[in-house]
Amino acid sequence: MSSSATAAPPVADLDTLMRAAVAAVGGSPREGQTAMAEAVDTAMDGGRHLLVQAGTGTGKSLAYLVPALRHALVTGRPVVVSTATIALQNQIVRKDLPRLVEALAAHLPRTPTFALLKGRANYLCRHKVDGGYPEDLDPRALFSEASADPARGGGERLGEQVRRLRAWAEETETGDRDSLEDAVSDRAWRQVSVTGTQCLGSTCPMVGDCFAERSRELAREVDLVVTNHALLAIDAFDRHGIIPEHDVVVFDEAHDLTARVTGAVTESLNPGAVRGVVRELRSLGVAATALDDAGEELREALELVPDGRVIAELPERLRDALAMIRNEARTAHSDAKDAGDEHAAGTAGARKAARATLQELMDVSERLLAPAEDDVVSVSHSTATGRSSIQVAPLSVAGAMRGAILEDRTVVLTSATLALGGRFEPPAGEVGLARAARTAPEQVPAREDRGAWAGLDVGSPFDYRRQGILYIARHLPPPGREGPAPAMLEHLTELVEASHGGALCLFSSRRGAELAAEHVRARLDLPIGVQGEDSMANLVRDFRQDPDSSLFGTLTLWQGVDVPGDACRLVTIDRIPFPRPDDPLTSARQERITAHGGNGFMGVSAQHAALLLAQGAGRLIRSQQDRGMVAVLDARLATARYAGFLRAAMPPLWDTTDPGVALGALRRLSGA
Repeated sequence: MSSSATAAPPVADLDTLMRAAVAAVGGSPREGQTAMAEAVDTAMDGGRHLLVQAGTGTGKSLAYLVPALRHALVTGRPVVVSTATIALQNQIVRKDLPRLVEALAAHLPRTPTFALLKGRANYLCRHKVDGGYPEDLDPRALFSEASADPARGGGERLGEQVRRLRAWAEETETGDRDSLEDAVSDRAWRQVSVTGTQCLGSTCPMVGDCFAERSRELAREVDLVVTNHALLAIDAFDRHGIIPEHDVVVFDEAHDLTARVTGAVTESLNPGAVRGVVRELRSLGVAATALDDAGEELREALELVPDGRVIAELPERLRDALAMIRNEARTAHSDAKDAGDEHAAGTAGARKAARATLQELMDVSERLLAPAEDDVVSVSHSTATGRSSIQVAPLSVAGAMRGAILEDRTVVLTSATLALGGRFEPPAGEVGLARAARTAPEQVPAREDRGAWAGLDVGSPFDYRRQGILYIARHLPPPGREGPAPAMLEHLTELVEASHGGALCLFSSRRGAELAAEHVRARLDLPIGVQGEDSMANLVRDFRQDPDSSLFGTLTLWQGVDVPGDACRLVTIDRIPFPRPDDPLTSARQERITAHGGNGFMGVSAQHAALLLAQGAGRLIRSQQDRGMVAVLDARLATARYAGFLRAAMPPLWDTTDPGVALGALRRLSGA
């Protein structure tokens, strides 16, 4: 056989690959998708960062996955795709990539490979199931407590959930929590999993059968790795080496990137954590009396500090308590090194878990005692649990992301809501890109210019003004802090009745959603699902399948629901989703902007609200056949001085403030 007959084809050009990919998904070429794919390809080849706003319906996943696979095959280096939500990760790995790699294989030297990579705590630990770690709960609790969260095994006792998990451990091939058919509570899952700091690593007797290690080994051999924002950032900051070496990363759902990274590097300390590790130490034969006393001193010191941000120095008693915890945790960490019976089952795991927690206590105490210039320290008191804690979070993650991520690799950030008001500079600055470094999308900068970036808005294929209505209930009184107003609840009921269901009702609080659902249920004979009454997957499935049903809920629904068609013909928003004015990070960030001569409210609170409004309103039009209404039950969106800024971030729907027009349109839409 001649060599030409067996030679693998070269990597095809982007246009050829895109045509094959679009055909594979049964689509047709879209102008915005093509423009985005070309810009992503140029950025990856030229080593220039790129921010892309791609409206719903653009097909942005395809527009970055195809260039990413092409780049990986050309360079021999993997590309990482990072998302904020599990839902999008699953869509990419289970739906998009399988079809793409099959379609592109004929135009590439070989079939591309991919893998999903998660944090260690997402995988079942065989050693823990086999008794290698102590139980995290009092055995009595396993058979006396039931999960209160229906989405996580609600109503099923912990012991029953743990038994189910142990049976599943004998048959699962991945050990991945998300592959469980029936959800379990977080407390039950902790009985069969460990965190990265608790893991015994190479000394574990079952390391050869470890699910987490197997997933990491697989990720080291593939062309494209799918992961999440928090894991990627922590791995880059701390250089753990979990994610394979790469020179290109795509951040999808980039509107949520800085919030996820901030959450990942926020640390907290509470007396309960101290009590917990003291129990672990005593089971190993370490008395830890002084550490126990330090935890009690922390509890008493926290009770004297009001809820909220600590602006000045920490009170002396609180500082002394933190110093005691740091010092006593250090002593206990040393004492626990060889503690316990070496021949007893679970000793090594118990020792590792206790020392990991002690190290965290030392690290957090030290950071709280000597916070960085941009650290924000706050104290919170939970009325629900009666517990208090102290937190420390960074005011900005821009510097950390610039040093750990942007300087060493090319980054593509994309979202349907990225450049609010058409301005890319704010999201670029949040991740550490300089305003002056912006270039044109088609320009290929010199490779040594690692800070260069471009912004591109490819629009949306939808005709929003023909497909949907934005109704603002200007006649309603402004929302207060007491919860949903009677007038708002009555008008919401009118809207749902006119629409005859098909309503996705979004609220700024869980309590608001529950009260509204109770009100509407008492007046309408229509099926209504409420977040928390069942798993989210079941709620969304029922909403999608029954055109007369409605779904009430909070933040998860604002950003995570994709229900095209007649099933979602009305989206209601109870109020403008401003952050709490007393939120420690919000107030600190607003003060920083104001101190530099800017408008703190517009730069932080209004930006936050605009992003969520854009995301919430974006639930309505999901395909070119969709028709419907977004109803905002907050008059401020029509009357406040900042209203224009907020509305500019939302899809450009045809707008009205006339309730008669709105109700009539919904009746016609529902055929009533």
